[in-house]
Amino acid sequence: MCGIIGYAGNRQDRKVLDVLLTGLSGLEYRGYDSAGVALADSTISVVKREGELEKLEAALQEHGSPSGNVGIGHTRWSTHGPPSDRNAHPHTDGEATVAVVHNGIIENYESLREELSSAGFVFQSDTDTEVVPHLIRHYKDQGLGDEAAFRKAVSRLEGSYALAAVFRGSDTIYATRQDSPLVLGVGEDGHYLASDVPAFIQYTDQVIYLEDGQFAALTDDTVTVSRADGTVIEPSVEQVEWDAEDAGKSGYDHYMLKEINEQPRSLRQCLRGRVDELEGAITIEELEELPTPGKVQFVACGTSYHAALYGELTLRERGVQSQTFLASEYDHGSVPIDEDTLVIGVTQSGETADTLRALRQAGRMGATTLAVTNVVGSSAARECDYVMYIRAGPEIGVAATKTFATQQTALTLLADAIEDGERREVLGALRDLPDNVQSILDDSKARKIAAEYEDAGAYFFIGRGYNYPVALEGALKMKEISYKHAEGFAAGELKHGPLALVTDETPVIALVTGDGERATKTIGNVKEVEARGAPVIAVTDGESDIERYADHVLEIPTTHERVGSILANVQLQLVSYWVANRLDRSIDKPRNLAKSVTVE
Repeated sequence: MCGIIGYAGNRQDRKVLDVLLTGLSGLEYRGYDSAGVALADSTISVVKREGELEKLEAALQEHGSPSGNVGIGHTRWSTHGPPSDRNAHPHTDGEATVAVVHNGIIENYESLREELSSAGFVFQSDTDTEVVPHLIRHYKDQGLGDEAAFRKAVSRLEGSYALAAVFRGSDTIYATRQDSPLVLGVGEDGHYLASDVPAFIQYTDQVIYLEDGQFAALTDDTVTVSRADGTVIEPSVEQVEWDAEDAGKSGYDHYMLKEINEQPRSLRQCLRGRVDELEGAITIEELEELPTPGKVQFVACGTSYHAALYGELTLRERGVQSQTFLASEYDHGSVPIDEDTLVIGVTQSGETADTLRALRQAGRMGATTLAVTNVVGSSAARECDYVMYIRAGPEIGVAATKTFATQQTALTLLADAIEDGERREVLGALRDLPDNVQSILDDSKARKIAAEYEDAGAYFFIGRGYNYPVALEGALKMKEISYKHAEGFAAGELKHGPLALVTDETPVIALVTGDGERATKTIGNVKEVEARGAPVIAVTDGESDIERYADHVLEIPTTHERVGSILANVQLQLVSYWVANRLDRSIDKPRNLAKSVTVE
């Protein structure tokens, strides 16, 4: 994995290579460690380099830019073999008859590699991907044409893949997918393919979401979609509801800071048409037929897992039996599932491999499945029985920000849709949520606090109840973008081991909202770390007396307990951002990370 772009077209103002480089730039947010392109006409020209896209561009300038009628490009996030020029995509058959880019993992690549090596094919890389062009060439040597050889090779593959191939002497790009996203762009000046829409959004907003097992053939004036048996089908063309400007930085230094500041708008989008405070009603049209479940299971990864933990609490508060699982650990053999079970997959991209696997597994066992996702047309959205969109808008920064806030908000709405509760107070809090987030963005002292603690050896985040998942998320953000050690804890767990790590160089960020029992007990935990010399940063609505024990205070408006944790998270995002900014980290593209993890 990580990003694919392809173009077959007749743009008069730009060459194929220019479109590919623009597309790769649009995919940089996904995270990568090498990049490359292949252009085809009477020959195939491949240029690829380890490192950032700038290194590829420099190599193209140094050696002369290749030309071609069609082309494919790739940004790689290493799975098989370390980052290097030879492991970068595209890969060829050795004689440049065919070039291939690939996202996913070919699980049977070792046996295929042995078979092909025995047949005389020589491998140049450590990757699983390289078996694909050699396999295609193997079938071409047996007399098959380009498309037939491509299809035959794909039929031998086991695992997950989004594949695109170009052939010497051909003006067609061939592509297919299985458990890895691939979207086609339909333009007036040609046709595009990519792993995500931002790669070509500046050229067209008309898209076709390729389904698992489908094949596509793209030329400058045709798009043909077919099944594995060759049957041609008429795909649905959809319009993407955002444009290239939405995916730009809009003057901010980083996408992450832009997206933090976009949260009021994203929250309004999430709430629009779903909340009627006057009637005390929550309406989610797409879930009107959702049956009332006997129990709910959440499956998710990373930031989405923290949102799922929050969702679990909202349901348990209403008496609904609910449980949250890391999707990678979800196993129907040890998890009881029946037809009264609702399995909710929380996934920003809708393409997270572990979450998709868990949802598919649950569906096969008879459970009802629901995707809570941001991406229209994603695999999770298409495959689940129901889908609820969080409506955050495009998120480019690898570290999730506005999508976490809208996931929390969507799950608050979902809990009320599943089981009625006392709504008036929470509906008023949701109404005020976008404005309250804006007030934090306008007045936060996070930048000043970050300057004081940027050299800390580690950071602890603590909270109880709804603040516990936010503590976990705050620590994750700090780790992702600052590369500093950070941990989130249920506040009561400090005394059961983690206190051994607390020193005067360990800032403790305590989330304390309201003035109830949870707040009182968290203050007790704050006293424990204070007694050991740790500096304390309190994130609070001022309802308790936590300020007496804190070295610094980050304020949030007073609101409903459930909604208060959404506000508290905004302060944590800002602290992490400004620490990373002062340390000059690669904030939008943290090392070793990818935006959408499409391998297990």
